[in-house]
Amino acid sequence: MRTGRNIRVFFITAGIAMFLLVSAPGQAQKLPPSTIIGTNPAGSLFYSVASGLAKVISGAGPMQAVVQPYTGSSTFLPMLDNGELDFGIINAVDMGMAYQGPKLKIGGRNPLPYTPNARLIMRGSPLLTSLVSRKDGPVKTVMDVKGKRVTGEYPAHLAVWFSVYGSLATGNLTWEDVKVVPVPAVNEGIDALIQGRADVSNHTVGSAKVKEADAAIGVRFVALDCSPEGEGRLKKAVPGYYLTTLKSGISNGIVGDTCVQAYDMYLVGHKALPNDVVHTVVKSIWDNTDKLAPLHPSLQEWTRERAVTLDATMPYHPAAIQFYKEKNAWPTRMDETQKRLLAMNP
Repeated sequence: MRTGRNIRVFFITAGIAMFLLVSAPGQAQKLPPSTIIGTNPAGSLFYSVASGLAKVISGAGPMQAVVQPYTGSSTFLPMLDNGELDFGIINAVDMGMAYQGPKLKIGGRNPLPYTPNARLIMRGSPLLTSLVSRKDGPVKTVMDVKGKRVTGEYPAHLAVWFSVYGSLATGNLTWEDVKVVPVPAVNEGIDALIQGRADVSNHTVGSAKVKEADAAIGVRFVALDCSPEGEGRLKKAVPGYYLTTLKSGISNGIVGDTCVQAYDMYLVGHKALPNDVVHTVVKSIWDNTDKLAPLHPSLQEWTRERAVTLDATMPYHPAAIQFYKEKNAWPTRMDETQKRLLAMNP
């Protein structure tokens, strides 16, 4: 009797141990059925970029990525910071201000929500943007903008205020040199241009909204000052921006070779995102970068080579770092960059 009882106890104990060994790792590695990527409104470039990334992520693995549009980055950043939102698409300059908070001001201000809990997942393509005017109008270069009606304020999309501020700076202009037409966000700015309430607005190259405006009234991107002096003024006004010249006809609104400003797009997440979720997202994009370019022109430069940058304006998520190290894409110098950025929000 005792032998039989001991055998039963042995098998029960062994069964429990086996269950714990098998189930615990499985539970730790279990992915959620979906993850959310916050972005700007439908029609914006960031919405198109987020949609392309979501399609690749969803097609690569067991986890679906869903795009959730918001009025602007200033709307969804608080949700990203408290973990209510998993990921977001935002530019490097704005994310630097959001991550550092009041310690970093541009143009004497930093109205972006303080977001110390955000972490960089992957640096993406450069973002190309500039002032926009009517194709048949008098405003062709940034020097022509002085005294004109320019969309501004952007309370629901604060990033655009800095974009216009930087563009004006290339021509040695400020908000004081123009007549501000208040609008809530970037798409409404283009609407004001279409409706004739503004002479100049702002948007990104290749966006659906610019294509819409071009079909409606014909638009051009205003040429900024690409001289060394112009770029010097831009970098002093908004650290992180730089200038580049686009060839005529490369996109809607590029009438003649046109100097525009550029800065990098980021895929960001919350620092407490589970490592397996971050790993799955990064791997899905990394393994399928060739599938991004056909989805949108602005994804052509979303490459493996650009994923890690020494000029990062915020620290990387630990799981992203581990992935890049495994791929030999994390230079040794990045450890110091990461340490410096983490020290900004101890």
